[in-house]
Amino acid sequence: MVDVRALVADLRDESAEIDGLVSGLSADGWATPTPAPGWSVAHQVVHLAWTDQRALLAVKDPGAFQAELAEAAKGSRERLERLVDAAADEGAQQHHTKLLADWRQGRDDLAEALLQVPDGTKVPWYGPPMSAASMATARLMETWAHGYDIADALGKTRVPTERIRHVAHIGVRTRDFAYLVRQLTPPAEQFRVELTGPGGEVWTWGPDDATQRVTGPALDFCLLATQRVNRADTALHATGEDADRWLDIAQAFAGPPGEGREKGSRE
Repeated sequence: MVDVRALVADLRDESAEIDGLVSGLSADGWATPTPAPGWSVAHQVVHLAWTDQRALLAVKDPGAFQAELAEAAKGSRERLERLVDAAADEGAQQHHTKLLADWRQGRDDLAEALLQVPDGTKVPWYGPPMSAASMATARLMETWAHGYDIADALGKTRVPTERIRHVAHIGVRTRDFAYLVRQLTPPAEQFRVELTGPGGEVWTWGPDDATQRVTGPALDFCLLATQRVNRADTALHATGEDADRWLDIAQAFAGPPGEGREKGSRE
């Protein structure tokens, strides 16, 4: 049984760590460009606040969320991407004290709401519907990824914690989604994934005897699955053609395929 309370506690801790990076910034600091083209630190925090609000709506009023999603997605996936960018652009114009307060309130409201979701309930989202535990994991993954962008922009080095195991887990669980979102057929065979965590422990997924295998540092896999690093800049190793192909397209987040990062962008 997944401990939703422990997941939500980790989500709170991850958010608090990112909060610590931005809470003392000046207006110029909030305007610092991040690795995401056209996005400042303010855009990154606004996006986290916006997606927390969307997740809260999905939990509290699934019908309203689904209606909003259907309207936003009319025509093409590109339209949905434009909506996301427009929301970030609009929110980033606010004074940083307000956008920070909005993010804090929204993430607290979402954390409390996730704890109230009945067992067995699926929450709609931009990808497949999710349990409360999966939603908490997805929010932690996105918070971690955007926090990495913020730290990169501010010249800060984040020390990886045990919480990245959640990011790695969703990266592994979304293997088939990475294929489907590119109109590709996922491999029938399960993969073995063995990743070394921050403390030297090895985290594993999949059957011991799988012929398709991925090994390497958990941090590198998390960065790759959230498309914060180019595969060439990681120490990940694939055994088998299918596993090798997966590392080229891995995507832990919902929505259209991302473009990833250029080779050499990781310092």
